[in-house]
Amino acid sequence: MTRDEVLERIRQHLAEELELPLERITEDARFREDLEADSLDLVALVVELEDRYGIRIPDEEAAKLETVGQAADYIARHAASLGT
Repeated sequence: MTRDEVLERIRQHLAEELELPLERITEDARFREDLEADSLDLVALVVELEDRYGIRIPDEEAAKLETVGQAADYIARHAASLGT
């Protein structure tokens, strides 16, 4: 799984969950400020990513993920170490 594939899956998920146009969900988009995601939206995203990629994202790490690109980087890095 490449980082670009991870990024695209995250974008698709957010577009559906937040009911936003896909073009608005850029790599630099901040979850709270730009996409207006609330705490529940972010928890749902973390759970979805954990389930989809078979990884665990500790709360303290999840709190550091502020942009779509940062989430893609985190998933690509940790899923790759599992051979996913």
